Amino acid sequence: MRLVTRVGDDERGRQLVAELEARCVEVRPVWAAEPTGAIAVLVAPDGQRAMATQRGASVGLRPDDLLEAWFSDVKLIHVPAYSIFTDPLAQATRAAIGLVRDSGGMLSIDLSSVAGLQEYGPSRMAYDLARLKPELLFGTAAEAETIGVALEHLAQVPVIKLGPAGCSVFGRHVPAPSVQEVDGTGAGDAFAAAFCAAWIHGATPIEAAEKAVIVAAKAVMRSGARPN
Repeated sequence: MRLVTRVGDDERGRQLVAELEARCVEVRPVWAAEPTGAIAVLVAPDGQRAMATQRGASVGLRPDDLLEAWFSDVKLIHVPAYSIFTDPLAQATRAAIGLVRDSGGMLSIDLSSVAGLQEYGPSRMAYDLARLKPELLFGTAAEAETIGVALEHLAQVPVIKLGPAGCSVFGRHVPAPSVQEVDGTGAGDAFAAAFCAAWIHGATPIEAAEKAVIVAAKAVMRSGARPN
């Protein structure tokens, strides 16, 4: 697993990079003068969350910051829609996708946020997706509804995330294990990561979904956005 990101050249940024590398993630940081981004997550007793985000240095990533060697051996690039909403990060994201496509790799996109999609423009995002042609497309039911175009028209494999209920792939429901939720932060990312990993190792979409719901269920059983 490899992460390409722009991060502040500060104590917090160096700490985050070191923590990820300790977990065997290959980090390709572009160090910046701006502070490292941060997010505050408030979790209510019923599990509902509210987030306040300061994206910091991350949104300043530019195409010129990227090295072709970072992408030459990539089988699949996963992109949150957050990385498409704002330039110059969006320009860098499209450049990275192009490098992966040129070497025969696949593309996965997560729709990320209803609010972000509404601000960016649902029809604009649908147009972008039609051009990018991702193999995998993840979104909640609310995000899919916001786009206003059936996800199966925008990706080879559309995946609707249904929270505690599991997910839907091509209209087939894949239930999640019943667990005691502690913190749902990062569960969607864990789901997508597990699905992508299974997919590139030859799993069918349903098999990948079955693995993904298990990983996501484990993620919500502990506090924090980066469960083991």
